[in-house]
Amino acid sequence: METNTADRNTADRNTADGNTAEGAVDEGLLAAVRAALAAAAEPERAPAMRSYMKSAMPYLGVRKPVRVLALRPVFAARVLPDAPSWSATVLALWRQAEFREERYAAIDLSGHRAYRAYQRPETLDLYDELITTGAWWDYVDEIAAHRVGPLLAAHPEVIRPVMLRWATDSQLWRRRTSIICQLSFKAATDLDLLYACIDANLDDRDFFIRKAIGWALRQYAWTDPAEIRRFVSARGDALSGLSRREALKNLG
Repeated sequence: METNTADRNTADRNTADGNTAEGAVDEGLLAAVRAALAAAAEPERAPAMRSYMKSAMPYLGVRKPVRVLALRPVFAARVLPDAPSWSATVLALWRQAEFREERYAAIDLSGHRAYRAYQRPETLDLYDELITTGAWWDYVDEIAAHRVGPLLAAHPEVIRPVMLRWATDSQLWRRRTSIICQLSFKAATDLDLLYACIDANLDDRDFFIRKAIGWALRQYAWTDPAEIRRFVSARGDALSGLSRREALKNLG
């Protein structure tokens, strides 16, 4: 299995004045996020969290439920005024992160309800940076299912062709995103898209791709088990054992 080394500091992507090319960074919000995370930290938990995630970046020791509660008043108190400021602040929090929880906070900020109107096709560029520079499952799975997926649902004419391109991309985490971005779609799943993204990766031996294939199929099996049995049978030995087991896990 891979070791997570892609989360090393990417602060050199920032401009010298503390702003990104996308807009003005709210430095006060960044400071408030960092202070809230530090106050919520349980340092004794940090080593185990870092070890579990195989993370090059250290942890503060903030559990997810605690993080969500700690950041709620911070995000409510400082609502960003426009899409460029929101995007720039998300990216600054991500790029300047010294602790993994700061990157989790950046993902949280990207999906906050105050910025629902900014979830437009061009926002995919923001999520693409988080996916490709984060390059690990804890970041990518949240972004794929809860950021890219909703963009696909709302703007299929724009996002669908991108997912088809990502399915054959050299970057593993784009490929994983293309496969799992429809996890919550149920009956609305675009099966042609899902199968195209899976078929493009059947020969990939990477654990995270094979697991993603099985996960996506297993999720749709709750909606149409007969169709997933048919698909698994049709692909035969082209489907890895891991993908097959995951796909059929809840079908008896």
